[in-house]
Amino acid sequence: MPHPGPRNLLTDIPGLLVGHAIDERVDTGVTVIRTERAWTASVDIRGGGPGGRESAALEPENMVGQLHAMVFSGGSVFGLGAADAVTAALSVQGVGLHLKAGAPAIPIVPAAVLHDLANDGDKDWGLEPPYRRLGFEALDNCGVDFALGAAGAGRGAMAGVLQGGLGSASLDLGDGLVVAALVVANPIGSVYMPDGETFWAWPWEIEGEAGGARPQGEQACNDPMPELSRLDSMGRLQAGANTTLVVVASNAQMSTADCKRVAIMAQDGIAMAVRPAHLPFDGDTVFALASGEVELSPGPRRQVDIGRIGSAAATCVARAIARGVYEARR
Repeated sequence: MPHPGPRNLLTDIPGLLVGHAIDERVDTGVTVIRTERAWTASVDIRGGGPGGRESAALEPENMVGQLHAMVFSGGSVFGLGAADAVTAALSVQGVGLHLKAGAPAIPIVPAAVLHDLANDGDKDWGLEPPYRRLGFEALDNCGVDFALGAAGAGRGAMAGVLQGGLGSASLDLGDGLVVAALVVANPIGSVYMPDGETFWAWPWEIEGEAGGARPQGEQACNDPMPELSRLDSMGRLQAGANTTLVVVASNAQMSTADCKRVAIMAQDGIAMAVRPAHLPFDGDTVFALASGEVELSPGPRRQVDIGRIGSAAATCVARAIARGVYEARR
């Protein structure tokens, strides 16, 4: 029977490290996901207002299809400076593509950002946004254990009209195969059912990881846009103001095209946990990574394995969204 890994975190995948940095004055933060070497990867974007970099390098039809680290950040476009920092630091360490002897190493560091500029933090940073500094700090803080909730890139996140956050979850599928997710939940949609207490993702919760609330009695779930008037008054109904950022990972041996399929399937985890999802205002982005340690079944059965990994990834995403918001509001 599938069960969470020992930490119930993204770092249950061997070879992954995660680090956070926050700026309390600005009320924002950065999260870095570091791989021990170049890992196969791809990305799927379903929101109508994404913000990021290096996503084209991970498309199956293009040349690279690998990465050396990833960055999630608050700060909207300013947050992309965190990825510049990580890229520079890794290059100095000799991490990256080596295209010519004596030339700098070229790390592939995709990034995705969320909009937290409307919160009460001090955004009067002039010509020096804090994100480059936070990128260096988050990289230095990388380890196997990391905080959930209002941590790292989830520091200034909102989920609907309530506080969002950063969550993670894993699933051991047996035979050495592990799947895990890390999310930053800043969606325009609600993570709660109409009772305001039960997560939409409650059917997939394991061992009370998101508080264990269960729906009581009938609930009217037909409103296509809950809290519409409050969202409008908060200025959240505009492109780029909301997003759910996701990375899913597996220790399976997968191609860039396989990772693309898993990323597509993992998007369903957002829809399982947030209502509504993938709006024109959201920037919903899912990265999928694979370490290549575990061989999959040969022949046609291989696609069955890819489907199983994608389905498990969607479940981990839904659980991680609920867990991130739960931890942020505790």
